[in-house]
Amino acid sequence: MAWTWRFEKSDGTEAQPAVEPEEFTTQGDAESWIGEVWRELLEGGVDQVRLSEDGKEIYGPMSLHEAKD
Repeated sequence: MAWTWRFEKSDGTEAQPAVEPEEFTTQGDAESWIGEVWRELLEGGVDQVRLSEDGKEIYGPMSLHEAKD
């Protein structure tokens, strides 16, 4: 099984990540990685991400912007 991230701009178009992604063997590994690099991705022009397992979307879009109250 391969877990992968899709990187997008706010309008849903694909964006090039500032940090080179990899394929992960577990959902937890993928989520840990995004937790470590989300600020770099955001600064590089990525607004949101989607997580997929073997090509099937698990969830998303998930914004990388901080929630506003």
